[in-house]
Amino acid sequence: MAPWEMETGCHCRPQGEAKIDVEWMEPRFLTKNYQYVLAMLFAIEEINRNPDLLPNISLGFDIYNGLHSEQRTLESPIIWQSGLDKYNPNYNCRKESKSVAALTGITWALSVQVGTLLELYKIPQLTYGFYDPNLSDDGQFPSIYQMAPKDTSLALGMVSLMLHFNWTWVGLVISEDKRGIQFLWDLREKMDRNGICAAFVEMIRVTERSYFSFDWPYHLRIKESSAKVVVIYCDSDSLMGLSFCRWRLLVIGKVWITTSNWDFTTSERDFFLDSFHGTLIFSQHHGEIPGFKTFIQTVNPVKYPEDFYLTKLWFISFDCLLSESDCNTLENCPPNASLELMPWWQFDKDMNEGSYNVYNAVYAVAQSLQEMLLQRVEMQSVENGDGLIVEPWQLNPFLKNIQFKNPVCDRMILDEARNLDARFDILNFWKFPESFALKVKVGQFASDVPHDQQFSISEEMIEWNTGFSETPHSVCSEKCIPGFSKISQLGKPACCFLCTACPKNEISNDTDTEHCVRCPDHQYANSERIRCIQKVVTFLAYEDPLGMTLACTALCFSFLTAVILGVFVKHQDTPIVKANNRTLSYILLISLNLCFLCSLLFIGRPNTATCVLQQITFTIVFTVAVSTVLAKTITVVLAFKITAPGRRMRQCLVSGTPNFAIPICSLIQMTLCGIWLGTSPPFIDEDAHSEPGYIIIECNKGSATAFYCVLGYLGCLAFVSFIVAFMARNLPDNFNEAKFLTFSMLVFCSVWVTFLPVYQSTKGKVMAAVEIFSILASSAGLLGCIFAPKCYIILLCPDRNSQLALWYKPHSGGNKRS
Repeated sequence: MAPWEMETGCHCRPQGEAKIDVEWMEPRFLTKNYQYVLAMLFAIEEINRNPDLLPNISLGFDIYNGLHSEQRTLESPIIWQSGLDKYNPNYNCRKESKSVAALTGITWALSVQVGTLLELYKIPQLTYGFYDPNLSDDGQFPSIYQMAPKDTSLALGMVSLMLHFNWTWVGLVISEDKRGIQFLWDLREKMDRNGICAAFVEMIRVTERSYFSFDWPYHLRIKESSAKVVVIYCDSDSLMGLSFCRWRLLVIGKVWITTSNWDFTTSERDFFLDSFHGTLIFSQHHGEIPGFKTFIQTVNPVKYPEDFYLTKLWFISFDCLLSESDCNTLENCPPNASLELMPWWQFDKDMNEGSYNVYNAVYAVAQSLQEMLLQRVEMQSVENGDGLIVEPWQLNPFLKNIQFKNPVCDRMILDEARNLDARFDILNFWKFPESFALKVKVGQFASDVPHDQQFSISEEMIEWNTGFSETPHSVCSEKCIPGFSKISQLGKPACCFLCTACPKNEISNDTDTEHCVRCPDHQYANSERIRCIQKVVTFLAYEDPLGMTLACTALCFSFLTAVILGVFVKHQDTPIVKANNRTLSYILLISLNLCFLCSLLFIGRPNTATCVLQQITFTIVFTVAVSTVLAKTITVVLAFKITAPGRRMRQCLVSGTPNFAIPICSLIQMTLCGIWLGTSPPFIDEDAHSEPGYIIIECNKGSATAFYCVLGYLGCLAFVSFIVAFMARNLPDNFNEAKFLTFSMLVFCSVWVTFLPVYQSTKGKVMAAVEIFSILASSAGLLGCIFAPKCYIILLCPDRNSQLALWYKPHSGGNKRS
């Protein structure tokens, strides 16, 4: 804390004067540390002027230098304890004047080492450095009191800042001590929880050797890192070993986030500080002490001639001369010389956190002394002035329980268990030409308020580093836009990822989505895969071109079948109609007409009735048609195989036995259909996957097994009819339709054999269209192959529709045979 080493001797103070000792830290003149001395002096003078606080008692102080050396840290405390220039522990030449407390800081190492020595004598030690959880162990350090509030929320505050600016790729530079390691642990835990990754972690040694080292390779890793944001967590002493000339190389493209522990603005020369323009600083919030700036303006060596360090500061800053007769007397100083005239990088006129803690520490000692003396008065223990003698250890119980409000009404509690968490001001460091600089408050963070009110910042007030023309951007991988999802990369942090488009019918409507979300069945993903759109309900409607074409085709075939039936009825007495059983012809024509019409059940919006009727009607009417063809074929075979009038086969033909094939075959099919309807009948279903953007209303077959059973039965019946017709294809006679029956069944079987694989490979409306087409094609095949030749003879060749033509058939060579 002090500028440099000083020699001290035995100092004796009159009875009735209490004394506070302050340990200094640095081996060189650090003006920020000298501000701590001025803050203590200001508080002591303020208390001594206050008639209500320690009346008739004046506070005094001694100042000792705490050297920046592991080997010489305890040098000044031993000199202070002994009162001698030599190091003589357990000897004290101070007979009447003793210090009641020690103020130490600012580093953890100094407080611990000094505290270990002072704990032997139970001397209260008030630390004005930043809060350190390692000093809160009452078992190890029962006489150490930390003036700084807890900063356990600092890591959360920094992470809140990162989240606000979407910085997910951040570098960390941490001092390698207990406090730094604890902070790193807390910061990494909160960063991981909020999806922020560490681009690098550099642990900086805090040793005397590193102070003089020029071999520091870390600056190259920081400079070459893709992270644009770097967190620095150390105090100015530990980072002195990094050499500011190295930091100057890192100015381009970096945003520094640090704490006021690392007070770089009063550590180095002005031209080095361009590197830190735009730095964001977390500073513990504290009130403004009235009168302190005025006090700073009035401080000079004439007012405090015994202050050796003030004399040295004047000598360095204002080019004064030392008197030949007295080395502590200055000559030829500017008449208006004042701390107010010193450049800001040499002396900060604003009270910082350390000075504020020193100020409160002095008040804490004064308040505790007053409480102890008042207690003695109440116990009537003050006799002959002996009550003014205070042993340092006697002050500990009062310091531990003290609660008071300082002059700016900030509540002070030294008890570790009741110590409040700090509130932080977020400062932005502005560095301008002509040695002008500011620390501007741009935000704040408080953990003791509702979550949505903890963090606030004014972006428009922030001055970024000269390497940025807009708000800095620090990410390892750019955000995945809506419609894409993140895929982690093997061996890389979670913040380094790839973006891949969402699969079919999945969406992501936010940035950096971990997983795409599948659209519900009644919706589908748009082309950008960012939202689900309601699917349009559709079916094979009559208004569709395909549905209209199939419906017209079915009606045309139905009309044609009706016309043919009319022709046959009109010419029912002609030989060609009477041949091969005209009743079977009528039944076949009627069943074919129903086959054409049943295809209309597959068109239009399905309902429960149509779903049941379309399959049942289709299978039954086709069974009737095919069984009729079988009956006609059997009739042809029987007619040409009978040669003797009295034989039993002739009796079968005359009695119409072949016609029983129709009800028998139909009854079997109806039984199968009944089983189908009784177990798992067809029902209305929705197909949301066949056509993108559409929900197809269709009829589900229910039991696929039953469907293929009735279809298989129909196929077997058709195959039997084909075999029988094929065997009778060469029977003679002009009106022998065995060949036409054979060809018609060949067409019928070919259509339905082709239907099965095509039907299995189609979905939605096309499936219904394939079934309708198969119905129309197979029915048209039967109609055309069986009845087209007969209609041709009836309408165009009536001369061939005679009894004579029935018995005589022309052969090659002109011969005729009966």
